[in-house]
Amino acid sequence: PSTVQAQSVMKMASATINDVQHEWQKVFAEELAARVGDQVKVEIYPASQLGTIPRMAEGVLLGTIESFISPTAFLVGVEPKFKIYDAPGLFESPEHLARTIHDPAYRDHLETMAQDKGLRVIGAIYNSPFVVLTKEPAPKLDDLKGLKIRTFASPLQIEPLLAIGANPLPLPLSEVVPALQSGGIDGMLAGMPILVAFKFYDIAKSVTDLQFSMIVSVNVVNETWFQSQTPEVQAAILEAGRAAEEAVLQWGIDNVARTNAVWLEKGGEILELSPEDRAEMTKTFKEVSDHILSDDEEVASEYLKLKAVVDATR
Repeated sequence: PSTVQAQSVMKMASATINDVQHEWQKVFAEELAARVGDQVKVEIYPASQLGTIPRMAEGVLLGTIESFISPTAFLVGVEPKFKIYDAPGLFESPEHLARTIHDPAYRDHLETMAQDKGLRVIGAIYNSPFVVLTKEPAPKLDDLKGLKIRTFASPLQIEPLLAIGANPLPLPLSEVVPALQSGGIDGMLAGMPILVAFKFYDIAKSVTDLQFSMIVSVNVVNETWFQSQTPEVQAAILEAGRAAEEAVLQWGIDNVARTNAVWLEKGGEILELSPEDRAEMTKTFKEVSDHILSDDEEVASEYLKLKAVVDATR
């Protein structure tokens, strides 16, 4: 008698909704179904339905969640090498970012970067540029001094903000709204698509476009779960992931423009730093990040590998 392969369940978690991470998940599910039909049952859980960001990261490590998509900064605790993507001023544009991380040889390398931690990267995408939301307008670098600013959990955001006199506080997305409302924080680092998706314009109106780095998001799956799939399903997962990342690049770029427009429509403002402030910020951030990236040998060599591709794809 022929053995019927039991249907595999793939729970896909994310803290966000209606953004490029969510879009990647949806396109991935379609691409996977087109290849293996209903052999894998994909269940998408956006907006922190499976817990806070640290809980979801833990879940994919333990295998209670099969798949998790997140900015690399939130996976630094699991795999310190992921901090390289937060280096300020790495990418010139979303297209340059995509050319770098989708460079065929580099993309293969990225897939296995956290394999010794039990994770495999099946998707890598341009998310959005970083902006800072503040309750009071902050058009000058000095305006950020002393402010309690929510950051992602990466030293490459925490340390540079400390260097310009702000008080960075890493917080999962699901805890930001109450903290802003209660005055526990004065502002937050995020991408505009998230500020719009979660209607942050109801709480604060001012965004300063710092233009210091762009968010790279990766979708990781539990490696033990991945290895338990049939070779056919494994190949389909990898193909679907890469097809989805190519497919959502333009969607992500358009979504940043669309959400910037919505922000303004809702009465928000988008402020720019003066050229002098930007130059000072860039210099400070670069000094701090160079120090952090050279601190650990493994991270330093990983950063050099990335830099070589960044320079080759300019």
